[in-house]
Amino acid sequence: DGHSHLSAYERKRLKNITENAKFFAALKLHEVSARLNQLTTKRQSHITKRAKPKKVEEESAPRRSMRLLRVEPLDIPLLETLARPAAEEYPQVPAGPLPMVPEDQPENSKWTEALLSTWMRISEVNTDHADQGTPDIKRYQESLSSMVLSEENVRKVVKARVCSMAIHPSQSTILVAAGDKLGHVGLWNVSCGAEEGAHTFIPHSFQVSCMHFSPCNPAHLLSLSSDTLRCADVTRAVFDEICRSEEDFSCFDFLEENACSAIVSCWDGAVAVVDTRTPGASSELSADIGFGRTRTVHVHPVNKHYFLAAGLVDVCVFDVRYLKAKGNKPLSSLPGHTKSVASAYFSPVTGSRVVTVCADDKLRIFNSKNTQVLLIFKKQSSKIKANKNSQPKPAWAIWDPKQEHCFLVGSMAQPRQIQVFQDTGTLLHSFHSGDFLTSVCSINVVHPRLNILVGGNSSGRLHVF
Repeated sequence: DGHSHLSAYERKRLKNITENAKFFAALKLHEVSARLNQLTTKRQSHITKRAKPKKVEEESAPRRSMRLLRVEPLDIPLLETLARPAAEEYPQVPAGPLPMVPEDQPENSKWTEALLSTWMRISEVNTDHADQGTPDIKRYQESLSSMVLSEENVRKVVKARVCSMAIHPSQSTILVAAGDKLGHVGLWNVSCGAEEGAHTFIPHSFQVSCMHFSPCNPAHLLSLSSDTLRCADVTRAVFDEICRSEEDFSCFDFLEENACSAIVSCWDGAVAVVDTRTPGASSELSADIGFGRTRTVHVHPVNKHYFLAAGLVDVCVFDVRYLKAKGNKPLSSLPGHTKSVASAYFSPVTGSRVVTVCADDKLRIFNSKNTQVLLIFKKQSSKIKANKNSQPKPAWAIWDPKQEHCFLVGSMAQPRQIQVFQDTGTLLHSFHSGDFLTSVCSINVVHPRLNILVGGNSSGRLHVF
């Protein structure tokens, strides 16, 4: 049609213009206009118009803006014309499966192949081990004190603020994944120690708010953004799409050890049940749990049918077996929160404790069996009043998977640090490094077997202790 160089939208626009022109031509409006003009002229021909008096002086020409005329003013150089805004820097990611190709890198890059082959190799190793038991507090403190941060273990992995992280369970190689607010997913092979060890992918169009390596197949990395849940399958080098919705996802957790189903929370307060085995990209069930907003969901480590949901001021336990579209009632509620709750998680081994982080700067420890408040204490924070536009994302308190009674949380105290607390409120250890940790790490992740801690900050930088 002579317009093959145009986009589909521009070709559609030209087609609409052509069809509109033909329609108005068929109406012959120009003929009607000429006839009306003729009739009007005949009616007014007998009217004698009064001649306008001639102006004595010609009016001066109207003043025009020199800026609009692009004329350089006298004695003032004209600033360079601003460049025309370029096309959208981060276009929308299409639906469906996507190839696992890093940003700004060719598909057959040797560095990319090395990273993906490493991920595949360490995922083939059996990561299931017998329970090592929870170490006593003294030995645990000694292991924390032995962890340090060095310059080579600090790397900018994603472009924007880190919103989620996951660490591969391998005990031979440290592989960390991070998701940022632009929809990027970064993979960093910390063990290789080379500049080429980190690569960035773009599987999402929006913020990556949650991500987990599959507990039964660590060759799969599941990541959640506001519109889609994807699974990065390194064996096929593809980002599969598991679920797509317009309900604005916020968090997810696996309902089974085989990772075949998951509970997904939505910002509007509802939760959805997703089965990865069913075809299509829709959820199995969408349930209204009565929340105004749901930020996080977490499944009980022993009784997988129980899950914990945290919202505005609501923290409740539900049974997934009895979920329905409307009229869901919680099994129990964890009261006392007066402001927005950032996160709520069961303790990792027995699930007998729940730690919550609230916008009132308080950490709360609950007994999950009878929902009794065991402890409330203030987060240690900086006394310097921060600008509201520079406030970091609310820090999440996460349990150390190796220790049933201890959890970690980022702190705004100076020097910047990540603090480890016992469920009695005792501060056991503070991770800090004046030279290499100078920002707040609001998102943290701990290795399930090794003494490895990773903290992410608002500039996309990861710190590995």
